[in-house]
Amino acid sequence: MSNAVIRIENLTKRYGLVTALDDISLEVERGTIFGLLGPNGAGKTTAVKILTTLARPDGGKIEVIGTDILKDPVRVRSLIGYVPQELTVDPYLTVQEHLRYYADLYHLSAVGKDSRIREVLGLVGLAGYENRRARYLSGGTKKKIDLACGLIHRPPLLFLDEPSLGLDVQARRDVWSYILRLKEQGTTSFLCTNYMDEAERLCDIVAIIEHGRIAVIGSPAQLRSQLKRDVISIEIASADEHQRKELEVLEKAVSQLRIVQGTVKNGTQLKVYVESNEIALPQILQSAASLSIPIRTITYSRPGLDEVFLHYTGHPFADERKIDA
Repeated sequence: MSNAVIRIENLTKRYGLVTALDDISLEVERGTIFGLLGPNGAGKTTAVKILTTLARPDGGKIEVIGTDILKDPVRVRSLIGYVPQELTVDPYLTVQEHLRYYADLYHLSAVGKDSRIREVLGLVGLAGYENRRARYLSGGTKKKIDLACGLIHRPPLLFLDEPSLGLDVQARRDVWSYILRLKEQGTTSFLCTNYMDEAERLCDIVAIIEHGRIAVIGSPAQLRSQLKRDVISIEIASADEHQRKELEVLEKAVSQLRIVQGTVKNGTQLKVYVESNEIALPQILQSAASLSIPIRTITYSRPGLDEVFLHYTGHPFADERKIDA
């Protein structure tokens, strides 16, 4: 018996001539944090809108907790929580008024409403803020209100669309902590993000999406290990007018080394992908020295999800600049 709480088969969505989602299929297992990782314009928000019944697909089959979203959208809405990208708080309502409003929307009983409000306030760190109006609160605290409202009815499945967008470092860490705490309590989370560190830190499984298509799915550790290569980053010390030319010369030279698997220029840096940094470093330094190209810094690291994205899409993550569909 499948343990999937989300099952998507051949999902397609178009806006005019633009295909936002192109025949995607995936499953999300119960009790996990599933990450849909991609740049702006990849189709993440469109996927969430369909899964939360806010948009209709043009094709495919989607089940959420065993329910077909087209046949019974009302039941789906009762089983999920949704925290959108944009802050949705009313500036003139207090924290407690927000929660009471959402508790009524989900038909919580009068008996259990107050205890549930206290519980969710403690969960997201809003205890003591009950009577504060949202207009006087920080962006991070407003995001906590959105989280609390999405959790008020104890949904077994929570959708989070860019949950830490626009937050400062501490607020982001707080949000991450709450998401991990929800997992401990058995909640399944479907997380859309374009932050590599967020996906690495939170997600059990990641699906990389680009131009509406799934490039690869796996755990962050699995996806990194599949690359079987190290990354050497080189920054040269030449003046600005010479950097581009010398980077091109150096890239051409190191590309001819047998141990080099690929190269990518990124601004003033050259990234070199190799089988073993221990063997490649001396050869790369020797190539630069023979060409009289001064190196400012040279570092090496194991591949991250940005390298995974590059491997499966053919270009760096930061190359995408479109608005999310």
